[in-house]
Amino acid sequence: MTPSHPQPSTQEASAWAEALIQSRRTTLPKRLVGPGPDPEQRQKILYAAAAAPDHDQLVPWRFIEVATSQRDRLGHAFVQALLHRDPAADEQAQAMAREKAQRAPWLLLAVVCKGKAGDDVPDSERLLSLGAAVQNMLLQATATGLGSSLTSGQAMSSTALRQLFRLAPQEDAVCFINIGHVSEWKRPKARPAVERYFSRL
Repeated sequence: MTPSHPQPSTQEASAWAEALIQSRRTTLPKRLVGPGPDPEQRQKILYAAAAAPDHDQLVPWRFIEVATSQRDRLGHAFVQALLHRDPAADEQAQAMAREKAQRAPWLLLAVVCKGKAGDDVPDSERLLSLGAAVQNMLLQATATGLGSSLTSGQAMSSTALRQLFRLAPQEDAVCFINIGHVSEWKRPKARPAVERYFSRL
C-alpha cells in the first residue's frame, strides 16, 4: 500500500515554488565540479522534462548524455567546427575549443525535432516545449542543491557535431545542459523588472 502524503496548502505550494524558481541561477561550467548528480538525481531531473507543455504529446525533443569516456570525441568535434569556421585557428584556440568538452560533470545535449510543412504543431511551439522541458530540469537540479547552466555557440550547427550525435535531418542541436556541484557560489544577478517585459493591449 502506498503511504499517503499530506498535500501542501495552496499558500505553501506557492511559497515553495517561488523560492525554488527565484533560487535558480546560472553557474558556468568552469565552476561546476564533481561528483555529478547520482543515478536517482539524474532520473528525477530527466523525469522533470516530461511535465513540459507538449501539444499532442509529440515529445519533439530529446536529450543525449555525453559520458566522460566520450568527452574527447566531443572535444574533437569542437575543434573540427572551429577549423571549419577559421582554418587559421592556432593551437591555443584549438586547445580552448577542445577543453570546453571536459568541464561539466554531467553534460547533456538538448535536441529539438522540427515538423513537416503543414503540421498542426509549428516549429516555434516545438522549440517552446523544449525550453519548458529544459527549465523543468534546471529547477529540479536546483531543488537537489546542484548548479547548472546552458551553453551553446557556433559549433551547434556544425557538420562535425551533427555527425557525432547522429542527428536526423529534421533535428537541431539547441544547447548543452551542464550540471554538477558548485565550487564557488557567485552573487546572484538582479532579475529584470517586470515592467521590462510586461505590457497590456
